[in-house]
Amino acid sequence: MNQLAPYATLVMRLAVGGVFLRHGIMKLQNGLPATAAFLRGVGVPFADVFALALIGIETIGAACVLLGVWTRVWSAAMAVEMVVAILAVQVRRGASFELEALLFAGALALVALGDGPVSVALKFKKT
Repeated sequence: MNQLAPYATLVMRLAVGGVFLRHGIMKLQNGLPATAAFLRGVGVPFADVFALALIGIETIGAACVLLGVWTRVWSAAMAVEMVVAILAVQVRRGASFELEALLFAGALALVALGDGPVSVALKFKKT
């Protein structure tokens, strides 16, 4: 491993967190009822609850990942979300799922890597 390898976590956090945040902002702009209606349309039970969870993961969670705060927890939630998106939405539609698969892989990598050496969380960690 070279001396720059630990900083790859920052790049991964920015990429994964940035994409999730963009999608979360779109869901916020569309509103909770529209997100819930979409989920109902693809057969997700308890659509209102899951719509709120999606918006939370994709906005609050993405912001935390971008900053490097609770990266493993939020990334695990994002990975689960992508598995559901692939199986419940993309595969059922017969659509491609490259983006979802890439986000799943990135989120899984962040679960393994954690916050990394460049994060806001370092200010709060005990040495």
